[in-house]
Amino acid sequence: MPQMMRTPPTTCRTPQPSNGQPPILTAPTAHRHSDPTGRPSREGYSTTSSRRSFLQLAAALLAPLPAVGLAATGPEAKPAEASDRLILVLGDSLSAEYGIGRGEGWVGLLEQRTTPKGWGIVNASISGETTAGGLARLPALLAKHRPGITIIELGANDGLRGLQMAVTQANLQRMIRQAREAGSRPLLVGMMMPPNFGPAYARQFSEMFRRVAADEKIALVPFLLEGFADDLAWFQPDRIHPTAEAQPRMLDNVWPVLSGML
Repeated sequence: MPQMMRTPPTTCRTPQPSNGQPPILTAPTAHRHSDPTGRPSREGYSTTSSRRSFLQLAAALLAPLPAVGLAATGPEAKPAEASDRLILVLGDSLSAEYGIGRGEGWVGLLEQRTTPKGWGIVNASISGETTAGGLARLPALLAKHRPGITIIELGANDGLRGLQMAVTQANLQRMIRQAREAGSRPLLVGMMMPPNFGPAYARQFSEMFRRVAADEKIALVPFLLEGFADDLAWFQPDRIHPTAEAQPRMLDNVWPVLSGML
């Protein structure tokens, strides 16, 4: 990979949606019923939000996997060269500081921890982003920034839209391989669907991230909202986006895995 001169690490401002459409993760949680295949149906919507068993479901689904996820192995596990000491975050509104102040999100807090260690942050997260959108944007971001580590926090909007899980999985795998081919070490951040999407669909969605991480042999953060997903006190009025007070908890879910890669 060609070497590139860099100035001291700086923050890249989070881009905003360019298509003029509102973020996907902005409405109260809709109630859906699952069909026999586990995929959420288009019928049975209501405005009732149900998070009473979200954390319990998360614990049950994630129990087989250690809290720090899968250790990165293979060529991507080697220490990054000094010129690669930059972290690219490719995510959706959960990483784009939706509804909170600039610098208050978990990515901004991450920069405060990594800057003393000589690592810079580029936050390329966009509210409403899907895995297809991330896949389309990633090559240019890799070529421009040449990050040593690429954090992929995408998939939630795919699930809320009811997109085919096989397509979401394929998109995640292609992004991981693109990052690796560019000399960047990928880190995958998992997400879960609320239990009112149906237990079968919620389980399949969570297992998808573990399957991708295992197949690609990369590090995994099992669940970005682990520890508080069922408590609305940590969420904005839309009941989906965490408050500024919740951001340190999100970073604490990421840090045990990421710190081992620095």
